Amino acid sequence: MNTNTLNKKRIAIIIVSWNVRDMVIDAVSSVLDDLTQSSLEGAVWVVDNQSSDETVSALRALFGEDDRFHLLEPGENLGFAAGNNFALQAVGFPDSLDLPDYVLLLNPDTVVQSGAIDQLVAGLEDSQAGLAGAQLVYGDGSFQHSAFAFPGLAQLIMDLFPVPARLLESRLNGRYPREWYQGMSPFEVDHPLGATFLLRKEVIVQTGMFDERFHLYCEEIDWAMRIHADGWRVVCVPAAKVIHYGGESTTQVRPESVLNLWRARLQLYRKYYAPLKQIFARAIVRSGMNRLIQQTARDSSQPENVRQSLIEAYRNVIRLTRNRT
Repeated sequence: MNTNTLNKKRIAIIIVSWNVRDMVIDAVSSVLDDLTQSSLEGAVWVVDNQSSDETVSALRALFGEDDRFHLLEPGENLGFAAGNNFALQAVGFPDSLDLPDYVLLLNPDTVVQSGAIDQLVAGLEDSQAGLAGAQLVYGDGSFQHSAFAFPGLAQLIMDLFPVPARLLESRLNGRYPREWYQGMSPFEVDHPLGATFLLRKEVIVQTGMFDERFHLYCEEIDWAMRIHADGWRVVCVPAAKVIHYGGESTTQVRPESVLNLWRARLQLYRKYYAPLKQIFARAIVRSGMNRLIQQTARDSSQPENVRQSLIEAYRNVIRLTRNRT
């Protein structure tokens, strides 16, 4: 190893994947391409959550000879939070003496644009921040909100009830002005979207890893809250561009996703909201779920079995609001 390599800072990129073979191949390819031109020494760690679409064999065939690529198979579907923690432990966190300087947690439905990794690290360092996210765009290049304010009661109302369209883009709904993304300078945020989550090693050692009680949703919000609480800045870096396909196409709402999402949100409210605010939040959720039950019952565009499954999921969310633990 030459002196220049020894002097390079190191980054580990972690991707947790489940049954998105083609997407994760594109994600890994984009990362390895960007690392080739990067000022950093880096490696990619993919955690496969027991995919059934030949993800593992495809990744081995394409990248198995690249010493910058590591494939981890826990033998079960750990979910997002525990899957990332599994990789962080494989990298050496929290107590190895040979940790990378940075860790980038990346969704499998992303494509890193040229220079994005260096730009993201530069934005983190220039801001003296502990956590940074990239600017995300959809596959067609259109704008995507990449960072948000922590969820409040106003956002909860906007998620569940009709409001004027202009409010959906406002700070009341946790959005930052679009013009902030048009500049090149990092700007402070509450939390980046979990699709790109760049952390200093010191932050991971100090704050711990993902709280695995958040199995599928809100885990990045919880970690960002802990990072803020420990005194670190959090930024979005518009100069770092990453394509994020998540949420680009409209798909039918799945009952199990409804239940998982609201279970995680209610858990977040219990962990961080003051008691009175929790009472208001639970009341808003119950009212919103009752509205969705009535709306779904009248929706003749969906098959009866789908409607009944959704209605039962909404009822289960109402039951969750009565659970105070």
